[in-house]
Amino acid sequence: MHLFPIKAGALPRFRRRVAALALLSLAAGTTTALAASPALAAVACDVTYTTNDWQGGFTASVSVKNLGDPLTGWTLGFAFPTTTQRISQGWSATWAQSGQNVTAKNLDWNGNLATGASTSIGFNGTWSGSNPKPTAFTVNGTTCGGTPVNQPPTVSVTGPAAGATFAAPATVPITANAADSDGTVSKVDFFNGTTLLGTDTTAPYAYNWTGVAAGSYSLTARATDDKGAVTTSSPVGITVTADSAPAVVVTPATVAVPEGGSADLSVKLSKAPSASVTVATARTSGDTDLTVASGASLTFTTANWNTAQTVRIAAAEDSDQTSGSAEFTSTASGHTSAKVTATEVDNDSSGGDNEYIKRFTAMYNKLKDPANGYFSPQGVPYHSVETFMVEAPDHGHETTSEAYSYYLWLEAAYGKVTGDWSKFNAAWASMEKYIIPATADQPTNANYNPSKPATYAGEWDDIKQYPSKLDGGVSVGVDPIANELKSAYGTSDVYGMHWLLDVDNTYGFGRCGDGTTKPAYINTYQRGPEESVFETIPQPSCDTFKHGGPNGFLDLFTGDSSYAKQWKYTNAPDADARAVQVAYWAHTWAKEQGKESQVSATITKAAKMGDYLRYAMYDKYFKKQGCTSTSCAAGTGKDSSAYLLSWYYAWGGAYDTSAGWAWRIGSSHNHSGYQNPMAAWALSSVDALKPKGATAVQDWTTSTKRQLEFYRWLQSTEGAIAGGATNSWQGHYAAPPSTLPTFYGMAYDWQPVYHDPPSNQWFGFQAWSMERVAELYYATGNADAKLVLDKWVKWATDNTTVNADGTYQIPSTLVWTGQPDTWNPNNPGSNSGLHVSIRDYTTDVGVAGSYAKVLMYYAAKSGNATAKTVAKGLLDGLWKNNQDAKGVSVTETKADYSRLNDPVYVPPGWTGKMPNGDTINSSSTFMSIRSFYKNDPDWPKVDAYLKGTGPAPSFNYHRFWAQVDVAVALAEYGRLFP
Repeated sequence: MHLFPIKAGALPRFRRRVAALALLSLAAGTTTALAASPALAAVACDVTYTTNDWQGGFTASVSVKNLGDPLTGWTLGFAFPTTTQRISQGWSATWAQSGQNVTAKNLDWNGNLATGASTSIGFNGTWSGSNPKPTAFTVNGTTCGGTPVNQPPTVSVTGPAAGATFAAPATVPITANAADSDGTVSKVDFFNGTTLLGTDTTAPYAYNWTGVAAGSYSLTARATDDKGAVTTSSPVGITVTADSAPAVVVTPATVAVPEGGSADLSVKLSKAPSASVTVATARTSGDTDLTVASGASLTFTTANWNTAQTVRIAAAEDSDQTSGSAEFTSTASGHTSAKVTATEVDNDSSGGDNEYIKRFTAMYNKLKDPANGYFSPQGVPYHSVETFMVEAPDHGHETTSEAYSYYLWLEAAYGKVTGDWSKFNAAWASMEKYIIPATADQPTNANYNPSKPATYAGEWDDIKQYPSKLDGGVSVGVDPIANELKSAYGTSDVYGMHWLLDVDNTYGFGRCGDGTTKPAYINTYQRGPEESVFETIPQPSCDTFKHGGPNGFLDLFTGDSSYAKQWKYTNAPDADARAVQVAYWAHTWAKEQGKESQVSATITKAAKMGDYLRYAMYDKYFKKQGCTSTSCAAGTGKDSSAYLLSWYYAWGGAYDTSAGWAWRIGSSHNHSGYQNPMAAWALSSVDALKPKGATAVQDWTTSTKRQLEFYRWLQSTEGAIAGGATNSWQGHYAAPPSTLPTFYGMAYDWQPVYHDPPSNQWFGFQAWSMERVAELYYATGNADAKLVLDKWVKWATDNTTVNADGTYQIPSTLVWTGQPDTWNPNNPGSNSGLHVSIRDYTTDVGVAGSYAKVLMYYAAKSGNATAKTVAKGLLDGLWKNNQDAKGVSVTETKADYSRLNDPVYVPPGWTGKMPNGDTINSSSTFMSIRSFYKNDPDWPKVDAYLKGTGPAPSFNYHRFWAQVDVAVALAEYGRLFP
């Protein structure tokens, strides 16, 4: 009665790293045949070659696309650049190698390639020294080098404006501009979310949406050209109100105004007037430093009533060191008035006019503007504004505990610059309401027996080894903290976030199978380290057998003689730790402002969360550290704790309240990117954050030191931090290779937890983790933290480029070789055999923001001029080159979406249904059990890519965490360097 979930929190891990595996197929390669287009040259081709490297080995994924006449057979040829590169095993083709020359000949089933069709093949190989990619490819003796067949059209929604408001039942006129540089536009489709509203085939493109009920809507236009290429516009958010009375509409309802600067409000009417209407806006109460700078009187006619006009609010530059607020009211005869709260962002305490605080307020206002679509109607932050999003979450309008922890960050920074802590408290309340399971969501915890926490089932590298058999014969240790937690808080409930929410109930599970409640708790990963997001089967966290098969989804993951309806949740420790970390800063800043009492209740809840977060310190089955077989000793107390933050903890129990069982597990796998010594220090040293659990403060004291030791043990010769360690080799307590070094009995693992893609390739883990170390160093001067940072910062800045025009590049994919020395706390080794190199670089905006924070905290404490200069350069470059209407972004080409047709393993004979009726069986693919994606406005350009008729789709994603990382970096730079 347990789960063995793998939580790939934060999607950014998979987003960046799956891109390197864009064409990898774990089953036979796939061929997509298309209708033949007019004949081209006899042979023309394009080849894409990507690799996933590890020390001494690699997997190569190759896509062959036919741009010429139809082929009835093909042979691919290329040469390895070095003599040490060898093919060891290939698939989807007959592979041969002679010296450095390689050929791959089609198999019977993939030899026919129509014009525009492509096929995916691949192989495993070995290398030494280096593994450069081939530079030239041939098909049937002709050198390949394809060119785009077609340029996609352009399209944008021209009306209504973002943020427009209508009164129900509404008629919403939608208009769009569309053009095609190398052809004509054949049609424009208009969407509300994923629902097609209508189509127009001639310019000017328009559609009248009638009878629209009250609610919030996201409108897009999708243009298709004469060659079938498609482009979807950026979404436009509108609101339809239930009130039919004429009203003045002003957005946003709250706005931050930098001292000495201004911020804009959008004003319009809710419905068409019979004659011109004048809207007057004035301050009606509050700080007189805040005034209407322009737009105090606006005229709306019968024609422009729903076109937004601007009211500009200004904040005077003064010498006080407080942030005031004022209420502004917009009134019009015969209309309901609208009120807005404007808060001044004081800059005097930071040393005068501060450009970075102004930039923060601009970002904050964009993120909180309902028209930009970062939050659901319930106020839950989405993972991304865009819906077609497959990385760790498999849909953009899911959300994660990570996103909630960033929501807290945003509002804590807002509290610092404005003195208004109501938003921070509201963010915690939203988190508690929607993503921390309530008592009703975990109803049978009272039956939990700490002496028998869970029944063992192994984790396996091969997904086909699932469901994993439960084995009551493997000893399980004692849970040493359950009773003290119950004693401290008077409840058996666990106070921690579940990692994944289906915010809009896109899948349709609802709550405990009701099909309607949203947000809804769901889970995805659960079948070992090789299960990528493209191979997951989403399932409800409360499985009442309403969907799936006869046993719901349970028998896909665990093997048992019978199954009971149950609830189950998985915690992502890095998110809960970040929430505690942010709570420390909220407490510190509110106390500086004399407002400590305003956040004290929330800070107490953060301490409580930190108490339960200790479950992440424990081995999965509470076995002693240093376990190397299933027969190893069960823990009897703290001897099963690694005092690190593992990949997850999880808990669950019977759905039937009369049933007598519940379970809890930790995790045996510890990743360097999840550690948070800043949170550990706060929980052990700051009175307001000390948990009530009897041994909690001592546990977090030990953890602070242990986490810093972990970083030192994993630090490469160059300075980057390697993967981590496990107490359960291969997830089933196998004996690790005798050559592996250990850390307090745990074996070194260069790719802990997940392997598709390898979990420590992403530079973002370096930035996220080192930011916490840098905060600890800044707050306390910790010498061990400085020791790690001195080396890491030099490596990172040496490999960062910031140009005079603000463009930049930072490390992206890391390659690891060697291993650390076995850890001796009394005499740490030099790790002379552990090395990192950088395969490629990125302009990722979120990682750049997080990385800048590492450098600025380090610089503020150490005085390091280079770190400060690079941090400033990154932030200035982002502001100069990456701003858009919704925040900051960079164009991303999603070649990894080639895996959307990857098979999803379902055991032979197993069959079931998703809530929308999609069949789950041994023929299922990612897309076949997510058919709703075919209604997404962005589906046509993804579909064209999958069919080989279009390029890899590109997106300008607006991930919530990335926007907040940049916004907070701006605020903190303004604070640290006024």
